[in-house]
Amino acid sequence: MAAREAIKNHYETVEEGPVETLSFSGAAMPVTFSGTVGLFTPAVKPTAPVAVLFLSPWGFEEMCMRKFWRILAEDLSAAGIASLRFDYAGTGDALDVSEDKGLSIWSETALAAAATLKSLAGCERVILVSQGLGSAIALDIAERLHAVEGIAFLAPTISGRFYLRELSVWSKMIDESMGLSEGQREQSDGIWVAGLKMPEQIAADIRKLNLASLSKFPAPAGLVLTRPGRPNDAEFATRLKDLGGRIEQGVYDGYDELVSNPTIATMPLDAGQRVANWVRLVAAALPAKTSRKATRPARAEPLVGDDFRETPLRLGDGDRMFGILCEPTGVRTGATAILLTTAYDRHAGWGRTTVAMARNLARSGIPSLRFDTANVADSPPQPGAPEQVLYSEAQYRDVADAFNLIEARKLLPAFVVGRCSGGYLGFQAAVRDQRCSGLITVNPYAFHWDQNNSVDEALRFVPRSLETYGQKFLQVETLKRLLNGSVDTGSAVRNILTSLLRRVAQLRQPLLDKFSFLSREHATVLKGFNVLKNRGVEVSLIYSAQDIGLEHFSLHFGRTGQGLQKYGNARLTVIPDADHNLTPAPARAIYVREIQTMALRLGARRGSAQAATGTAAQVKSQKYVGYQAP
Repeated sequence: MAAREAIKNHYETVEEGPVETLSFSGAAMPVTFSGTVGLFTPAVKPTAPVAVLFLSPWGFEEMCMRKFWRILAEDLSAAGIASLRFDYAGTGDALDVSEDKGLSIWSETALAAAATLKSLAGCERVILVSQGLGSAIALDIAERLHAVEGIAFLAPTISGRFYLRELSVWSKMIDESMGLSEGQREQSDGIWVAGLKMPEQIAADIRKLNLASLSKFPAPAGLVLTRPGRPNDAEFATRLKDLGGRIEQGVYDGYDELVSNPTIATMPLDAGQRVANWVRLVAAALPAKTSRKATRPARAEPLVGDDFRETPLRLGDGDRMFGILCEPTGVRTGATAILLTTAYDRHAGWGRTTVAMARNLARSGIPSLRFDTANVADSPPQPGAPEQVLYSEAQYRDVADAFNLIEARKLLPAFVVGRCSGGYLGFQAAVRDQRCSGLITVNPYAFHWDQNNSVDEALRFVPRSLETYGQKFLQVETLKRLLNGSVDTGSAVRNILTSLLRRVAQLRQPLLDKFSFLSREHATVLKGFNVLKNRGVEVSLIYSAQDIGLEHFSLHFGRTGQGLQKYGNARLTVIPDADHNLTPAPARAIYVREIQTMALRLGARRGSAQAATGTAAQVKSQKYVGYQAP
């Protein structure tokens, strides 16, 4: 696919006056409309009077798709075609909705997105590129839009009933992979997947969907990418041809690898190239247009909700990353939380938990910044950085740029919050950046990473605690999977031996010296904790009771955490009956409460220090108030 570094251009826009030239580079340009957030990618050199509107799937599939959409948008930009991707009402970074209007509310958001795209790109014609449930939205809005030149259907949702059954199976597979017990699953009612619940009326409308009965195709051209082993996809393509559409059909190579897990998802670049080529062909068949003016600037006004205000923005050198600054609409009472992403999940978080967390913090007077690090979701990669950015030193710069933004906006003090790989990154950033006043790390796999180790292998074969292995082995389903070969027994045995070695090393300290790799890791980790102690950085460690991260923690601080006692700045919380992602609501409540406590304590500490040095006026301007944390 085309090089993403080529996306540097001058783009014309009009705002109540003469045309001014804007320079574009880095992450896509955020815009807000109809209570949601869109990401506009201008064309490097506009070549056609048409722009592309992306219509996403829902839930877990959307999270897996996020990076793929961004790559495809960048390739279209390099080919001279602008595009817009956005969140449906009540999803992602959009404001929540109080009324469940059914699937029509997402169609309304899509119609508003199409109007926004036309005004940003200065064109009347659009091409719709959809995946999954987005295909039904595409057909619905195409009937009401003027000049839809083509619709691309990637793995389309044809039967609503089949789709909902598929989601149920998908949900169970995801929960099983996370080690959730039946009692921990939030599946008592409705449609759930990966911590997200589908609104009931939307689910009811989806149940009625049957694209196979389509009587009219509302566009001259179409593209259908079919999934292997899904004959309904090919039958849908045939149906569109029978309706008179100029339909191109192909295989969606890499679909299963894309939607299996966002942490290890492989981008289907060949499929993306197929889509980009099709869009270019559709655009090339249109009449040329000499003038190209936008009627609105690419600007993101804050979205205002219940006691919070969210501003989509770009950060870092060259505006290379995308994020959301969430602030209280009332008095600020606490330090700013920098909420780091986990693995390759988008900044909205697993099950949209980071969005809910940020807004709850703002209601308590606590600002926060959530953003995608480079090469994650909506942030393009750093030039020269490795493709695999997790546990790499390249990410330290990303967190430093987040602190630069917070400092420039006079929102210090600030602290970092992260889970799993984000917890590791948070620890490393806290050690390196003296502007960091606190650290909350949740279920970090480790505090130290040997750069010679393979991150990809570790992500695909993440070990679990010995207790979890014991429970799994006693389950009938696990025995069946062992017998039919669906479990990688070599990796499982290797992981169990690694856990055993660490467990024995915890019991006998001399073994740390005997095994050099453990000894080096131990010394490096304690050095980092000493740095944080000497700087007075508050540290909160949170673990699920059977998380594999506790094996690493215990290696350095003992099974009961007794070694942590000499660090008066650190505290440990172990949550029973919780998975790695803190899916159960009680576990998430503990997490949020810990963030609130640290934010308010750091805010009070800063306020006291400023008052003591005679800067009361500054304290008032920053709206800090004294607070005694419980």
